[in-house]
Amino acid sequence: MDVGVIGVGVMGQNHARVYSELKAVDSVRVFDLNETAAQNVAAKNGIECAGSMEELLRSVDAVSLCVPTPYHYTTAKAVIDAGVHMLIEKPICLTSQEAEDLIPQIPDDLVVGVGHIERFNPIIAEIQRIVKDPLYVEIKRHNPASARVTGSSVVEDLMIHDIDIVFNALFDGEYSMQSFCTFDICGAMFQFEKTPVYLSASRKSSKKMRMIHIEEEEFTIQGDFMTQEVYVYRKPEHYHVEEQRYVQDNIIEKVMVGKVEPLKTELNTFIDCVKKGNPFTVTPEQGLANVRVCESIKNEIS
Repeated sequence: MDVGVIGVGVMGQNHARVYSELKAVDSVRVFDLNETAAQNVAAKNGIECAGSMEELLRSVDAVSLCVPTPYHYTTAKAVIDAGVHMLIEKPICLTSQEAEDLIPQIPDDLVVGVGHIERFNPIIAEIQRIVKDPLYVEIKRHNPASARVTGSSVVEDLMIHDIDIVFNALFDGEYSMQSFCTFDICGAMFQFEKTPVYLSASRKSSKKMRMIHIEEEEFTIQGDFMTQEVYVYRKPEHYHVEEQRYVQDNIIEKVMVGKVEPLKTELNTFIDCVKKGNPFTVTPEQGLANVRVCESIKNEIS
């Protein structure tokens, strides 16, 4: 299969690198309005550089769309009009209104997915296998400040990853929500029936953090998205007193996780879906729902 990458920013460079490593890919072409940047990425990965987006779309079967979010709608529309399968980096569009306009334009025979990369982190499948009846869920996604982020609040930049996980991998159905946000820091509390779910995201942290914590009656699950490690803490129901303090000795289990680069899994899945004509794991409709949740949270930004 011949594939392309439109936009060679940080994520576009990663897509180009991974595509060049995949056995299912015959050739890779990149395009960016910054021709020098595109040529540098092409040379670094031993791939080709297209002179225009039209030239790229004529020569590929599928593309990754990695342009800045404000240009997702217009660029995605051009790709759809060219009849090329497409993976749109998250979020699907800048606004839910743009996404609502884009989705009906996607033909039934065109595979279009949204690149929510953490859905492909191997700890998610393991946690889905273990979790039974969560009493409380908390996900932290904190970053130091980054010069590459311009224009996007912390909600659609970072928190959207965990919104996607909560609504598509852990819960469904009715919920209530409260949020407390600034442009760079946000906390959002959701209630799914009896289960509180707290998400926090920050671009002001001095420590990079990607953690998930789930409490159940009999055990607690803790996972790290970066190290791809999952631990289960179980209560042995044995207590004793040390220096007038109650002490509980937990049983700690380390879950065997097959560590992989999530982007490689995501792009392999995309290529496979294109070959078989199957819907991609993260559908445009799910991408739209994620943007709607982001917008409801951002209404609270002060």
